[in-house]
Amino acid sequence: MTNWIDLLSEFKKKQQPVALVTVTKCLGSTPCVVGSRMIITNNQDLHGTIGGGKLEFLAMKEAMTALNENRIIESSYTLGPEFEQCCGGKVEFIIEPMNQSPNLFLFGAGHIGVEIAKLLIGTPFNVTLIDSRADWFSNLELDTRISTRQVSETDFKTFADAVRWGKNCYVLVLTHNHAVDFDIISMALLKETKFLGLIGSKTKKVRFNNMLIKEMNIPDGMTHVVCPIGLDIGGDTPKEIAISVVAQLLQVHYKLKQKS
Repeated sequence: MTNWIDLLSEFKKKQQPVALVTVTKCLGSTPCVVGSRMIITNNQDLHGTIGGGKLEFLAMKEAMTALNENRIIESSYTLGPEFEQCCGGKVEFIIEPMNQSPNLFLFGAGHIGVEIAKLLIGTPFNVTLIDSRADWFSNLELDTRISTRQVSETDFKTFADAVRWGKNCYVLVLTHNHAVDFDIISMALLKETKFLGLIGSKTKKVRFNNMLIKEMNIPDGMTHVVCPIGLDIGGDTPKEIAISVVAQLLQVHYKLKQKS
């Protein structure tokens, strides 16, 4: 018998996205029973079974959709001639995507950065605060749920290695140095991210845009960078700015749109 909890724990440790298929109802003659489970990885590796055949094939196909769209899917199928089966039973199952929490990598553990990290505790976001200033984190009191990463301005590879790039990757750039901000943005534009944001004015955005096009040969410039970051809610204290940024991140995560 498959130990589903141990198996799911292994995938969680590896941070590998998987979809868990659980049969919730069986009516009539079916190739599975209620509680049958199957795990499908993002590489389409299969663990367990819900009965094989076309039913399992369709479940795997829907599992890929659940992973790609990061949403729960409920399905039901009546097993008839189109399934090359004559039992005529009905199977219902639920598909749950796992290990796809949004990961925020925040460059710059200043006042606003720390406030953003604190506000995101208790949300779906996993937060990593990143800073290049020596011994900076030794002077900060942070919740244990906030990860920290020290990087070095003399070895820029440490900046890239601090991020787990991919479709669940959110990057915010709020460092103490405009030159470092530009280098991070230039690097991040060549990686896969869900959201890339930069603190700063519209003037800074225009300046960076021109530099990206002319100096870095990135033709789209700042097209894919959100700058300034945060929703326009008013207020300019570090906490208020942080609230506006967190609201924007949650809006993107939940795919909400501002009402016009």
